[in-house]
Amino acid sequence: MQRKFLANLSFLLLLNLIIKPVWIFGIDLNVQNTVGAEAYGFYFNLFNFSFLFNILFDFGITNFNNRNIAQNNQLLNKHFSSILILKVLLGVVYFIVTFLMAILWGYEGEELHMLLFLGINQFLISFILYLRSNVSALLLFKTDSILSVLDRIVMIAIISVLLWGGVTKTPFRIEWFVYSQTIAYILTFMVAFMVVIKKSSFRRLNWNLPFFLVILKQSLPFAILVLLMAFYNKIDTVMIVRLIEGPAGKIQSGIYAHSYRLLDASTSLAFLFSLMLLPLFATLIKSKGRIEKMVKLSFSILFVLSVIVTAVSFTYSYQIIDLLYDHYIVESARLFPILMASFVAISTTYVFGTLLTANGNLRQLNYMAAAAMVFNVVINLILIPRYGAYGSAWASLATQSVMAILQIILSIIYFDIKIQYSFLLKLIFFVAGVFGLGVIVKYLPINWLLSIGVMIISSIALAISLRLLNFGNLLDIIRGRTN
Repeated sequence: MQRKFLANLSFLLLLNLIIKPVWIFGIDLNVQNTVGAEAYGFYFNLFNFSFLFNILFDFGITNFNNRNIAQNNQLLNKHFSSILILKVLLGVVYFIVTFLMAILWGYEGEELHMLLFLGINQFLISFILYLRSNVSALLLFKTDSILSVLDRIVMIAIISVLLWGGVTKTPFRIEWFVYSQTIAYILTFMVAFMVVIKKSSFRRLNWNLPFFLVILKQSLPFAILVLLMAFYNKIDTVMIVRLIEGPAGKIQSGIYAHSYRLLDASTSLAFLFSLMLLPLFATLIKSKGRIEKMVKLSFSILFVLSVIVTAVSFTYSYQIIDLLYDHYIVESARLFPILMASFVAISTTYVFGTLLTANGNLRQLNYMAAAAMVFNVVINLILIPRYGAYGSAWASLATQSVMAILQIILSIIYFDIKIQYSFLLKLIFFVAGVFGLGVIVKYLPINWLLSIGVMIISSIALAISLRLLNFGNLLDIIRGRTN
């Protein structure tokens, strides 16, 4: 079983490492450059708004289903027929809440039209994730891996034709980007649905109110946590457009999107890492294993990765933005390193937040997330009118940092983790060393891309010499070895 898991995990990572960079840097980046900051900022603002109430689609059903079906395959047909109805009902609730809030927020006309399709996309994504939870619960890992990238493959094909195929008489429009996503999600949904139908012997829908209530009750704490996290992670651009009127607000949102896409690409690998950590932490907690060692190992790996990425972003902010984008280079380069610094805090929460989730501390995490949401909104209200997207980047960094510190403190309290001052000194020395390397390599008489390579290799060597990075320990985490 372990060999099968590792083989399919490798297959999943390989597919994502091939497809997602093509999507982010080949398609999404070209769309941003083609339509311009204002149009993309218009889309990015509405996309984030559609994401705010995304949890209403799922309500923790996917996690519940994955665990339950994995343990009881025979329940797939019974639960599938009931959950289909529940998902549709939750979809109705999502659209009512989202459009009510959109109207109250002041959206109208073209904004509501695009929000409708973005909402449909969110609904399809949620349904695909639920269908994939059935596939993975049946241990069809390769099928699930293919489904995880199928939508992106279809999008890449469609948008590539629209961008470079010469099939349209007018320049590429941001609406086409949204419609292409809708088509891709529909096709992926149909494929995933057929796979599950074949395995479940589905015959008819089953209305089961007591079953609905049990699932919703069990999932409520998790749903609240995801909702609060969505607000303090996605509210930034929504507030930018609302607090800065006219085209200037959309442009500032587009400038913010320049850097946010790169932050999102960076954090995706850390997110995949956290998915492996959750069952390992849960197993260790149940068996009363050496949780402190696993926390230290996982934190060290993500800390090293995030600090190197952040240092590179600070050292070569202008060069990176200038390489990728065609407009608002100076403004984006000023914002980019501030927002990328959030990567360190986000990576920290992927370790300690995952640890607290595995321990069942959802109430405490909800309190912290609620405080973070209020803090983020207040800071944005102060900074955005004066500094625009740049101020929002600082608000994001402050919010993520506070959340990371609180989770570390809570983990120390609940797990009685001993503070190792020698380890803290190593972390400080590593940060200083990596940023010092950035100062040195910037003045090397070589191409800046080669300088980045030198900086990364030297930083990894420094981490290994400080024993912060150990590839044997990384393999231990992947294999689930904890002793």
